[in-house]
Amino acid sequence: MPNTEKAIKATYFSIIGNTLLALIKGITGYFGNSYAMIADAIESTTDIFASFLVLFGIKYSNKPADENHPYGHGRAEPLITFLVVGFLIISATIIAYESIHNIGTPHELPKPFTLFVLGAIIIWKEISFQIVMKKSIETKSSSLKADAWHHRSDAITSVAAFIGISIALILGKGYESADDWAALLASVFILYNCYKIFRPALGEIMDEHLYHDLEADIKRISQTVNGVICIEKCFIRKAGMKYHVDLHVMVDGTISVKEGHDISHILKDTLREQLIELGHVLIHIEPNFESIER
Repeated sequence: MPNTEKAIKATYFSIIGNTLLALIKGITGYFGNSYAMIADAIESTTDIFASFLVLFGIKYSNKPADENHPYGHGRAEPLITFLVVGFLIISATIIAYESIHNIGTPHELPKPFTLFVLGAIIIWKEISFQIVMKKSIETKSSSLKADAWHHRSDAITSVAAFIGISIALILGKGYESADDWAALLASVFILYNCYKIFRPALGEIMDEHLYHDLEADIKRISQTVNGVICIEKCFIRKAGMKYHVDLHVMVDGTISVKEGHDISHILKDTLREQLIELGHVLIHIEPNFESIER
């Protein structure tokens, strides 16, 4: 299955799951007197919109190259990731504000049945995180990775809510605010996850070299091509699900221009055949005269 199709299916999985969970959490929180659950529902609601953004980003970033975008539209994906991070920051801010407000407002203890609902939600969100994260690794999609971390942050807020509600129920009257403190703590975890999502996407936009394993694979494969002496330079930049590569390849300085040209084409074809995640591969031929001098 092509990477784009895998990523799109994973995003639809997120949208459907988040919609159902937002409804379940909101209803349970309202009837169960749990603001931590309602805060959880707020985050799941923002997750729905974030997943739609991810879906748009994946589809748009995989549009083919055109006259105005010779390298394709891949850079749209980290930009979408920034928007997803924005949604997370907004939801964390809302949760923190409402939690602080409710800590000082008297309210009833949460209902015990909310714990059973939360237990099931925690298990489901962690499974969702593992599924979507696996797909993000397979497809090399930064926005899908952000969507996966949405599931993990959702699981974290649910764990915090579970702990807060448990404390409130065990200790009883006077500890009603434990539920709200749990929601406040969850907002801090969400902000931390925002940084974990934002940092690699920023590196992608800035063409930061973060792909040492891929560089090693490129050099290893290059050495199997006849006529390649070594790789002098290897620059890699990511755009969407593709990696664009600039190579400086050392060849025998006495061969003809045509022979050097042929070697570069064979090398490019070999690399793209064995590393399907590669996009544009630009090869610059460098002559090596050391053997002659000796």
